[in-house]
Amino acid sequence: MELERPYLLFLGDVPDALAAKTGLGIVDWRRDWCVGQWRLPNCKADAKLPEMNATDAAAAGAKTMIVGVVNAGGVLPDHWIASIVEALEAGLDVASGLHKPLASVPAIAEAAAKTGQRLLDVRISKQSFATGKGNKRSGKRLLTVGTDCSVGKKYTALALEAGMNAKGFDATFCATGQTGVFISGRGVAIDAVVADFISGAAEWLTPATEPNAWQIVEGQGSLFHPSFAGVSLGLLHGAQPDAFVVCHEPTRTKMRGVETPLPTIGEVIEATIAMGKLTNPAIRPVGIAVNTAALDEGEARAMLYSVATEYNLPTIDPVRFGVDPIVDALAAEYLA
Repeated sequence: MELERPYLLFLGDVPDALAAKTGLGIVDWRRDWCVGQWRLPNCKADAKLPEMNATDAAAAGAKTMIVGVVNAGGVLPDHWIASIVEALEAGLDVASGLHKPLASVPAIAEAAAKTGQRLLDVRISKQSFATGKGNKRSGKRLLTVGTDCSVGKKYTALALEAGMNAKGFDATFCATGQTGVFISGRGVAIDAVVADFISGAAEWLTPATEPNAWQIVEGQGSLFHPSFAGVSLGLLHGAQPDAFVVCHEPTRTKMRGVETPLPTIGEVIEATIAMGKLTNPAIRPVGIAVNTAALDEGEARAMLYSVATEYNLPTIDPVRFGVDPIVDALAAEYLA
């Protein structure tokens, strides 16, 4: 599917910035595609865009309203329906990354039929996938994995793609979530694929390629998260990574949305190697990405040094300090 630009980002009344990570991610990587944000009362997220409603956005040239939010289960709150109808009536297409199909809501379906505007469910793929086979494929693959959900796997993958290409690699970002699909224009929302076909969808997304080309695969969830570990494991087996980067948020003690204690970086490395060997016996960690947003600069640099020393791996904050340590280590091995 192809979305018409520019975008109006609908952030609803989400409780925090993480709940609006779809919209905020689009702004971070495709700011020039966005004309404004529409926030309902008590919204706690802010994309730092001009405030406007659907009518204002249409007058400013917007073509598509993106429902730029995420939540457990991918549900569409009832009190957002009127805003979506208003966007359609203002002449905007509406695109959503939620699990609930927009057209399954009668009022939205009726408004779309009346106005002729498109409803685009990015999370729901019309592509058919085979079951995963685990056969070795040519090319190189790097997967970002996490100690938890929402720790920076997508940002790390996008930053690595840019950094590797700048240093002479042939690297391509492979989107596995709705935000990544909005940013890259191609991909599969892996968490919306029927469970039997998750690894097959990952294989479809990362096909055989040139031997020295790198596919940088956006990770999902965590192997340790009781809600989403199944998605993470299927993606790990299907992506068949040669290398992986562990992503971590150091201030958490429990995993997001549950009471499960956060695993250590070392536990994630050990589990990823143990499970990833099923489809790539040569899998290995090549770096660690720490989200230091909650730390001041001195604390952040001390944290990165401590983690790098403990695990003997290049350790970065891709947003704050860039990805050069990981890219340089890969270049010394593969571009020498």
